Amino acid sequence: SPLPPHLLHRSMSGPVTEDPSGGGQTAASLQELINAKLVQSGERERLKQLLRERLIECGWRDELKEQCKRIVKERGFENITTDELAREITPVGRATVPDAVKAELLQNIRKFLSP
Repeated sequence: SPLPPHLLHRSMSGPVTEDPSGGGQTAASLQELINAKLVQSGERERLKQLLRERLIECGWRDELKEQCKRIVKERGFENITTDELAREITPVGRATVPDAVKAELLQNIRKFLSP
């Protein structure tokens, strides 16, 4: 049966919460089960490719690349590591993924999980 929407909207980095349905299963372990099903079927790779395509199409990738260049230029190439750059740009990247892209991926995941 399809998952309740409140479980699908849970942030990947969000806190582990008890499943309100009372099933005793945590949302984190439910997420792990969903991920395992996506990986085993090959659907996860297909969704990752779809995400890559959509982020390129909407200009998100180019914008993030420009922001990285600005950060490196401001700090100086010798004064920033790739890890520091990744730590700084990751929250920006996550926050700027267009809602339409998120909605399309969520719709694909729901379709995959429905019987």
